[in-house]
Amino acid sequence: MARHRRGDPGVCCQPRQRGRPVIPLTDASRRRVNAPLVAMLLVAANVLVFLLELAGGTAFIRQWALVPSEIVAGRHWITLVTAMFLHGGVMHIVGNMVFFWAFAPEIEDAMGHVRFLAFYLIGGVVAFLVQIAVAPHSTVPNVGASGAIAAVMGAFFVTYPRDRIKTLLLIGWFVDVVYVPAWLLVGLWIVTQVVSQAGAAAGVQDSGVAYMAHVGGAAFGVICARWFETRSAREAGAEPY
Repeated sequence: MARHRRGDPGVCCQPRQRGRPVIPLTDASRRRVNAPLVAMLLVAANVLVFLLELAGGTAFIRQWALVPSEIVAGRHWITLVTAMFLHGGVMHIVGNMVFFWAFAPEIEDAMGHVRFLAFYLIGGVVAFLVQIAVAPHSTVPNVGASGAIAAVMGAFFVTYPRDRIKTLLLIGWFVDVVYVPAWLLVGLWIVTQVVSQAGAAAGVQDSGVAYMAHVGGAAFGVICARWFETRSAREAGAEPY
């Protein structure tokens, strides 16, 4: 999730895609039972809205992005949902959708289509609310699906911790495909978000990324995922953590 700086209305601050040494691709341990229809529709919706962003420019972003101070004042609550479909640039949406697709199909399979959609949207809203709680007076617009995706990753962390995630490893010019346990990959990602938030709170860094929204979304996923899973998934597919 990114925060749009008013001082630079044409560009939204975004997560550092180029600096990521690992890029999760897919779950290599599990074969899905059902087609991830909702996940595909969510990817399509994000791409469609991004195209509308490009056409509408800054005015479109300011209309539908979330501004914490506005929510606290009781205005523009619809942006709790609309903002999670906005992105700050090509790398922002590509990075988010790659991470989403690496984990979402299996979680949709475990929850079912309708429950997964509800989980995704509620997770995104919770992530925004957590970010608002730490900066209620901020007038900086927030955009991005990262909070909702963090919820999906948190759900994967507790549902399939031992699954191996096919991951692209990037170290300088070295590129390789490795298989990393989900508990390690997602767990380290959550730790980096907590550490980054601590750095931002201490004023050590300011990358324009709403790290607390990531933490809030992941926490929601870890705590609430099992409530959304189907009974058959809990009995047959989910692993104890």
